[in-house]
Amino acid sequence: MNCKRILAVTTREWRGMVRDRLFFAMAFIVPTVLMLTFGYGLSLDVEHSPFAALDYDRTPISRDYLNRFIDSPSFNFKGFLKSERDIYPLLASGKVRAVMIIPAHFQERLLAGRPTAVQTLIDGTFPFRAQTVKGYVIGINNSFNMGEFSRYLSRTAGMTPDRALSYLWPIKTEVRCLYNQNLRSDWSLAPRLMMMVLMICPPFLSAMGVVREKETGAIYNIYSSTITRGEYLIGKLAPYVAVSIFNAGVLWLIATKVFGAPFRGNPLFFFAASILYVICTTGIGLIVSVLVATQVAAALVTFIVTVVPTVFYSGIFVPIGSLGEGGRIVARLLPAMYYTNIVTGCFLKGVGFRVLWSDVVVLAVYSVSLFAIGYLQFHKRPES
Repeated sequence: MNCKRILAVTTREWRGMVRDRLFFAMAFIVPTVLMLTFGYGLSLDVEHSPFAALDYDRTPISRDYLNRFIDSPSFNFKGFLKSERDIYPLLASGKVRAVMIIPAHFQERLLAGRPTAVQTLIDGTFPFRAQTVKGYVIGINNSFNMGEFSRYLSRTAGMTPDRALSYLWPIKTEVRCLYNQNLRSDWSLAPRLMMMVLMICPPFLSAMGVVREKETGAIYNIYSSTITRGEYLIGKLAPYVAVSIFNAGVLWLIATKVFGAPFRGNPLFFFAASILYVICTTGIGLIVSVLVATQVAAALVTFIVTVVPTVFYSGIFVPIGSLGEGGRIVARLLPAMYYTNIVTGCFLKGVGFRVLWSDVVVLAVYSVSLFAIGYLQFHKRPES
């Protein structure tokens, strides 16, 4: 290994990347734009769901029932409807996601100790959102039922409402969510978006950088020189690795300062693992570059082997345990899942090498394997 040759290739590649506006944008601007776009555009929180009400009873108890939903941060009240003909146009247009229909004699039946029904129509075009809204409705309805039942017992049995409630609800469940107590989706998504962006950009840079020389014919200068293929590949990929490491730091700042995700882990361990992940994803671009001959093909193949698997098999949206058996096997064959475990553990759980050592080892094996394959497949001679 001749360090001067490596440095010469690195300097040449760095100058070309800085001078080429497209490469400069891909290297320094696109990762930040992707992080901000996905961060602000994606949200798994279901809050302030717009709803309307059709109250046929219009009594104090029916208003009290609706006020439970109106005062809840989970809902955004859009007003009362005059008839059932107004329901479906509002739901079809998306102006409301739910409509509650309170029947006539609602208060009368409750005061008489008889059951009654409240119909709730929910927009089910997005099943996850609809299921969450349904859970909110059931929870608020159960709370109202307990209150009404305790008041009924206090009137008929001569006991206080609190004592009646203790008989109706002998076991109280207190649930506390660890690591993300408020269940904020931006805290969970921001670290995972780091994984996604670092899976997309480094392979694109490295694949396009090598293929560009093939397409322009500049690679023949390398073929005719005395530089070894190892020196060429190290010098060629070093700027992209360095830029991606810099981007990892920028993405970490965006995740913590812009989206407010807490970082509870060891910074040295996290950035060491991030460097390993960047080397791994750069290796993916290297393998793509030796398989294709044009930049268009490099971009298309890189998109297929990075973006698609990362979205579906990394755990960014769907937990790995919720995938089918085949999906779990595919996920374990991809480096994205292991870095997802690392960013989640470092950001939210505050764990380090003692817990995440197996993920680090897998990334190290991936890095060595990918660069070894790329080295063996790259031949310092023109292909016939």
